[in-house]
Amino acid sequence: MAQIDASEILPNGHVQQLAAEGAVTQLHRGHAYAEEGDTFEIDGATFEVTGIEHRTLGDLTDEDARAEGSEDLEAYRERLNRVHDEFEWDDDSEVVRHAFEPRE
Repeated sequence: MAQIDASEILPNGHVQQLAAEGAVTQLHRGHAYAEEGDTFEIDGATFEVTGIEHRTLGDLTDEDARAEGSEDLEAYRERLNRVHDEFEWDDDSEVVRHAFEPRE
């Protein structure tokens, strides 16, 4: 377990703010950027990584999309296409879910 920078998991200030507000509680990335038990801070609040899970894009559900701040899976796909230059959704693409929650 280590203290990591929030940007390791949450790539920009907007996503970090959504996490601080509780609107984002997980994020899928192409690789594992943390380990379970790692902590990070946003605006003085400490968050703990509660789970790291290897998945594929095809495993994602509407619930996953909502946990990442999107209305549903279709909106999540559209957001990924918008923010990643050469992104193409492939159900077999491997991703890593980073789940986290505020530490009390």
